[in-house]
Amino acid sequence: LHVDRQVVGCSDHEGEQAYNLDGEEMWVADFIKKEGVEPQPPFIDHITYQDGAYQQAEVNQHVCKSNLDVVRTAMKDFKIED
Repeated sequence: LHVDRQVVGCSDHEGEQAYNLDGEEMWVADFIKKEGVEPQPPFIDHITYQDGAYQQAEVNQHVCKSNLDVVRTAMKDFKIED
């Protein structure tokens, strides 16, 4: 049994996308270098992600930021409560 996770997050200025397997990062988008990074240790069989993974991460960031704008607009009249 394995645990496989995909993390996608964003803010106005930053973003993140990563794939994890059993708590270990297998792939992460480096938005500064504009490439995908596979930080896997040398003692495992290397897992390579398909071409286009980084481009999909960029698309996911645009969607995330659009959703962030929608939520801000929808929540602007809500009162802040403790």
